[in-house]
Amino acid sequence: MKAIRIHRHGGPEVLVYEDVDIGQPGPGEVRVRNMAVGLNFIDVYFRTGAYKPPGLPFTPGNEGAGEVVAVGEGVGDFAPGDRVAYAATLGSYAEERIVPAQFLVHLPGAIDFETGAAMMLKGLTAQYLLRRTFRVEAGHTILVHAAAGGVGLILTQWAKHLGATVIGTVGSPDKAELARHNGCDHVIDYRREDFVARVKEITGGEGCHVVYDGVGKATFPGSLDCLRRFGYFVSFGSASGPVEAFDILLLAQKGSLFATRPTLFTHLATHEDVVEMSNDLFHVVESGVVKIPIHARMPLAEAAEAHRRLEARQTTGSTVLLP
Repeated sequence: MKAIRIHRHGGPEVLVYEDVDIGQPGPGEVRVRNMAVGLNFIDVYFRTGAYKPPGLPFTPGNEGAGEVVAVGEGVGDFAPGDRVAYAATLGSYAEERIVPAQFLVHLPGAIDFETGAAMMLKGLTAQYLLRRTFRVEAGHTILVHAAAGGVGLILTQWAKHLGATVIGTVGSPDKAELARHNGCDHVIDYRREDFVARVKEITGGEGCHVVYDGVGKATFPGSLDCLRRFGYFVSFGSASGPVEAFDILLLAQKGSLFATRPTLFTHLATHEDVVEMSNDLFHVVESGVVKIPIHARMPLAEAAEAHRRLEARQTTGSTVLLP
């Protein structure tokens, strides 16, 4: 069986396509044949060592969709041949992998494998941001950084459906057009405009109820200046580098703000959480409220090139790797 392995941390060149043996599923585990694998920025963090894997070598990737091949002892919810999807522990850049049953869900028949692979990690991230971290409702004004990215395009569509006024930041005119077609009421090209000044102009000086920031260092502390009193700064990624340590009094000075750094896997602590969040996501996708844009499909063997494009910000929406 073929898989991508990382033997040392570094650039895209450390992604090696090689033969591996994954064995059979143990108790509470399921062996899945991946039909499609999702590409995410968290994969870069693990590749570079910004996030520490359990050890070296390892197979990266946290998202995929496919068919059950075999189940381990104690697994009663899944059987060989079932269509499934997951956002799980490391190991998805492979033709087949072992998945803890806790993270596995049945993929509805109306959702194809590529969409399933493209939507789980990013879609479940959007779910916990919009429905669990700060519950967006009609009348809220929100700011989404990197609005044309994989998470951003899902966030903006879903938030617009919930009745929010959506402001998005992007890095090019093409991305601005994409963001406008996916729920953004206002789009700011941060390479050409001061996003803080534009947000204040758009909101009449009021600011936003919440900022969803997956960019990190480059947008902080400007994100705080986009918030109204008692607003929520939600940091969920660091594509430009991590937010540096800051004095907590800054939150008081800028309007008694709330700041949080949630992670998806905290929200996926139980299988009940996984199913509940996935069903919410499946509902908005099956109903057509949220469309999952797949803008690139690449062979799994070309994962290194996929990483280069992702880090160069040459991608929009989702990229899937095909074993």
